[in-house]
Amino acid sequence: MRVFIIAEAGVNHNGKLGLAKELVNKAKEAGVDCIKFQTFKSENCVTTNAEKAVYQRQATGAGESQLKMLRKLELSFDDFIELKNYCEMQKITFLSTPFDLESIDFLANLGMEFWKIP
Repeated sequence: MRVFIIAEAGVNHNGKLGLAKELVNKAKEAGVDCIKFQTFKSENCVTTNAEKAVYQRQATGAGESQLKMLRKLELSFDDFIELKNYCEMQKITFLSTPFDLESIDFLANLGMEFWKIP
């Protein structure tokens, strides 16, 4: 049996498509089979009054809300379409974990091979 290796990119692209593609390139260079991102619409996941968790305040400061912080980490659905196509060109499997119903519908239509449920 062959091991299937998934690289966890998460939101480490910082909301930038170019950086997401660089993560794909690095994952490919490392020889992994798949790279996994996170798909969400911030306003579907967090209320406008939600405070950051302690670890988030320590990492990013307390000057903004959790919603504002998450918006900076979001890729658009169009970005994810381009990112999936880029993964296909690089011959690495695209995977993304949805965090809200709108993102589930989007990813279902994108045709991922399998799902990770949070």
